[in-house]
Amino acid sequence: MTRPMRGRTCVITGASGGIGLATARQLKALGAELFIVGRNPDKLAAAAESLGAQPFQADFSSLDDVRALADAILATDRPVHALINNAGIWHGSFKTSRDGFEDTFAVNHLAPYLLTRTLLPRMRESGGARVVHVSSRLHTQAGQTSTLRGRAVHAINVLGLPIAAVPARFEEEKLDRREGFRGLEAYARSKLAQILFSNELARRETKVTSNSVHPGSVATDVTRDSKLLSLGMRIASLALKTPDQGARTSVYVASDPSLEGVTGRYFANSKEAKPAAIVHDAELAGRLWNLSADRVGLER
Repeated sequence: MTRPMRGRTCVITGASGGIGLATARQLKALGAELFIVGRNPDKLAAAAESLGAQPFQADFSSLDDVRALADAILATDRPVHALINNAGIWHGSFKTSRDGFEDTFAVNHLAPYLLTRTLLPRMRESGGARVVHVSSRLHTQAGQTSTLRGRAVHAINVLGLPIAAVPARFEEEKLDRREGFRGLEAYARSKLAQILFSNELARRETKVTSNSVHPGSVATDVTRDSKLLSLGMRIASLALKTPDQGARTSVYVASDPSLEGVTGRYFANSKEAKPAAIVHDAELAGRLWNLSADRVGLER
């Protein structure tokens, strides 16, 4: 077995369970040194012990936690060759982050945006570094859940079934709106934001590659905050991918030698895939970059 990640350090967020833990295991098997990030201290400690990884605790609902996480990683003086932005959440009702933002957008986009930009100087120094943003095919449904058909499309997509959809939209005006909040809508918007960020980073960055992935419809606890969606996930689990299967595309994009220098792409099932047309809107991506920078306190 070849070990293309031998001597390379990987940071994986949301790695105390689900797809993140499976991703860490597979990268470990390829020879990687692991920095794993998790929210739950007990689950994180157990995962770190099983993997021989260095654990870092952080709650992505807090930008201060993300800043402290980045500082702790940088303080190790270790290179960072791969950053897999895997952590994510799906809320059934409106919640705010510790910083006052809608929490789905805060956890799924603002936190990885801040972490990625803070670690970039170290990644540039490390040589051949890669950022992998774990998005979802649900990004194609962003802006469509205001109608009954749109909500049905979302539910069907969770099961990974093909269905025609109208073009996705990024509704900036709904980012922190409590009125009429829909968890599926917020989740899809955050996943579209991840790809827009990935592509904008690829346009701006010359020394680090940036790509996004759809892991597949995977049986995980991302819907843990919604009793209805969690029940649906359990019922549908036989038709969904396992976390090990869902991790394969992230591992492929983070490690495969054939992707050296490949950037600004979207992958599913370990091959390049076609995302929603809106992800190529450079003007929108630039606005999102600036909005995100303002919210997390970084220069544009």
